[in-house]
Amino acid sequence: MSAASPAPELLTFGEAMTMFVAESPGDLADVELFQRRIAGADTNVAIGLARLGFHVGWLSRVGVDDFGTFIRRTLEAEGLDCRHLTIDPDHPTGLVFKERALGGADPRVTYFRRGSAASHMAPADARAVDFSALRHLHATGIPPALSSSARALSRHMLMQAREAGASISFDPNLRPSLWRSEEEMRSTLNDLATHSDWVLPGLAEGRLLTGQNTPEAIADFYLERGAKAVIIKLGPEGSYYRGNLGDQQESFTMPGFPVGEVVDTVGAGDGFAVGVVSAMLDGRSPQEAVRRGNLIGSLAIQVVGDMEGLPSRDRLTMLEAEFSAQ
Repeated sequence: MSAASPAPELLTFGEAMTMFVAESPGDLADVELFQRRIAGADTNVAIGLARLGFHVGWLSRVGVDDFGTFIRRTLEAEGLDCRHLTIDPDHPTGLVFKERALGGADPRVTYFRRGSAASHMAPADARAVDFSALRHLHATGIPPALSSSARALSRHMLMQAREAGASISFDPNLRPSLWRSEEEMRSTLNDLATHSDWVLPGLAEGRLLTGQNTPEAIADFYLERGAKAVIIKLGPEGSYYRGNLGDQQESFTMPGFPVGEVVDTVGAGDGFAVGVVSAMLDGRSPQEAVRRGNLIGSLAIQVVGDMEGLPSRDRLTMLEAEFSAQ
């Protein structure tokens, strides 16, 4: 897509990796055949929103290698605007290998991302971004975990988007192994969350980040620090919403959708973010937004791959109509 085309209305940033998924269960040491896909929480959300018809931009770096070429081609085929995807001549594209889990268990993954091109992202990577055209920014806690320069980029992106009047969603997406300390992780991510409108932690993430135990207390932690709404993922039980509407506060729990067979749990939270963010941008009510988040999250766990279950707008419309009639 040429730089002369309209600037993206939505923007995401982070690290996309080439992923190899085992074709059979068992330890990776014993697996001979893999399927090639892409991985990355930020790209999952970007792809999900693009499939729903939004003009989504992607900001990142990939290496001068075939894996970087594969990522760009895959993202562009999904409709993403990759004008802010930089080719880094000095560092490689990150890789990830994922086991084929059984019985709904979380699959184990092995990363090869240290020193990757994306870990060298910095505020300068955003110098060509037209923030004045931006309607919404989606951010996660993964880029600030990659390096100090990527952490500076994360803060820069949120500050620029807020100054331009765009709405901001933030999913902590905790990766403790990437941080030097738990305290650094907590302080950094909580700071970013306080500069966001919609905060989307899982229950365990919220407990670790805030020191609070209940969904209500976790939500209050962020609402008291500037967030407009906090939507907490509760796994199979659904999700909890608490938000400020003027002088009033609204809160509720929305039950999850039943799933016959859980195939792959990776990407469920990203699907949830796609649902909530898209509905909010569609002007839907908080109840409709959380319900859509639960719905798309349930679709994501019924297929192999991180983003293969994310629906098109037509399929989403059909599913929402079907469940509303029940």
